[in-house]
Amino acid sequence: FGESDPVLPTWRLRERMKTTAVALCLCLNIGTDPPDVSRPEPCARRQCWLDPARSSRAKAREAIGLRLEEQYGRWQQRAKYRKALDPTVAEVRTLAAGMRRHARNERLLFHYNGHGVPRPTPNEGGELWAFDGNYTQYIPLPVAELRSWLGGPTVVVLDCSHAAATLPAWIRGKTGTGTSHPHQHQIQSPDKVQSRHAHETIVLCPTGPTELLPQNPAYPADIFTSCLTTPIPIALRWFVLQNPISMMGIDPEHVDSVPGKMNDRKTPLGELNWIFTAVTDSIAWNVLPGPLFQRLFRQDLLVASLFRNFLLAERVLQSLGCTPVSYPSLPPTANHPLWQAWDWAVETCLSALLAKDDLDTPDETMSVETQPHRTVNGIIKPDWMPRNAKGMGTGGGPNIHNTRPDGMMARAASLGNVTIPFFCRTADRL
Repeated sequence: FGESDPVLPTWRLRERMKTTAVALCLCLNIGTDPPDVSRPEPCARRQCWLDPARSSRAKAREAIGLRLEEQYGRWQQRAKYRKALDPTVAEVRTLAAGMRRHARNERLLFHYNGHGVPRPTPNEGGELWAFDGNYTQYIPLPVAELRSWLGGPTVVVLDCSHAAATLPAWIRGKTGTGTSHPHQHQIQSPDKVQSRHAHETIVLCPTGPTELLPQNPAYPADIFTSCLTTPIPIALRWFVLQNPISMMGIDPEHVDSVPGKMNDRKTPLGELNWIFTAVTDSIAWNVLPGPLFQRLFRQDLLVASLFRNFLLAERVLQSLGCTPVSYPSLPPTANHPLWQAWDWAVETCLSALLAKDDLDTPDETMSVETQPHRTVNGIIKPDWMPRNAKGMGTGGGPNIHNTRPDGMMARAASLGNVTIPFFCRTADRL
């Protein structure tokens, strides 16, 4: 090649997208269970980490809506947020159509919480449920109509039982009015980017077509939403409950007391967040084809965060008897060996805080990496941790978090080829 013919890296995206609008549809109907739900006692009740029984129905509903907006806001602050609380079908239509007008050709996220209505059904191509004006009846909400209101490109999060029963309706090529909506893979011309994006749909479901959401009272009722929007708290809680021997003496309710800030890597909480991002990105790089990895993990910041957190949701929910489903579908990752690196980091952090009796008293000077050797499920782990290679050399001065990067990468390579692509290419790609 001559100097006039530079070689462009194949991984660099020529087109980016943003999620500019987030529509939150919460069908909670607090205090009234749907007719097809039988809840044991005790059972999971918390929504967005809030107990609705501690206030009136109206106040609890409003507080949950605000909290969910805050949780999504951490991942996409500049998006426009609108919510419909216990809506009618007409209110859902107004919400969806209005947010699509705002988003225009950019991506719209539609979050549906169906904990207070009947399960979705595959009837007539798929139905969700809403309410009538007097809250005396459940009114079917056809997926085909909702899909036409939302337009595209769209990300749909369905937090309800039997969520995957409606998946075929979300990805098929026709709406209920008979208007053709070609799927993106049918459009090959690179000159028709807007046409391709206009009909792109991404769907995230916590359960298979016949599965029920977990009712374990140790977890929130909206555990899928918690995994997607607050991954570190749910991951810490799950690890403590899954490892009662090594985590003996740690109350799962106290893991929220890990000191620090998510965006401050010099604190334990920030360090855990960086490690979680590195591990989930590495897993995705290892199991996904290159084009799909770029589309889901590099094209849109909010979509990338949701899919990283979806890998955690798959791991957590599979341990509770559910099978999360997504479109595009992902290979199984719940038992990927890199999760052991995350488990080691969590155990090291929580054990060190417990030894210092510091789960309630913040100490932002401690780093995960400064702790001694620990064990995960009886396996001795040395004092290293795979992390985002981009952050290894940053800091502008001495940094105790970034010591021995070459040694860390060499030891990471000893796990096999699962970590090498991430460490070799992340610094250039991010």
